[in-house]
Amino acid sequence: MTQPPPSATASENLTFGEVSLLRVDHVGIAVPDLDAALRFYADTFGLRCVHEETNEEQGVREAMLAVGDGSGPRIQLLAPARPDSAIAKFLDRSGPGLQQLAYTVADVEAASAALRAKGLRLLYDTPRRGTAGSRINFVHPKDAGGVLVELVEPA
Repeated sequence: MTQPPPSATASENLTFGEVSLLRVDHVGIAVPDLDAALRFYADTFGLRCVHEETNEEQGVREAMLAVGDGSGPRIQLLAPARPDSAIAKFLDRSGPGLQQLAYTVADVEAASAALRAKGLRLLYDTPRRGTAGSRINFVHPKDAGGVLVELVEPA
């Protein structure tokens, strides 16, 4: 494991440079039924729901689950709110399961621009509203090793 130079602070990002990923924000899991999934994750793993909402623009019902003391990354459950949503299409194509890996960024526009400069495609020209009023964008999975990467600038 490579150690940071002695002058580095914990808040410096030595791995991603100008993209400035700050931490893993959450892992998104597509589910066909949000209420059933919430019961499963609570009863099976003891996870607690710390936020739930419907994002009409994205056509998704979602919930954020806390793990352990709740200080780390979240698990996001995503269920379709309408049949033409991206999550409904994902479920039709792939079934339930891991759908995305999200990173917190300080500035979603700057991170998007830095990734575009590296030749990666982003799904949106400008950020959209995400969970709890955050601003988000996604890196196309074909440009990220098959992983849908979400960039999250918290509200």
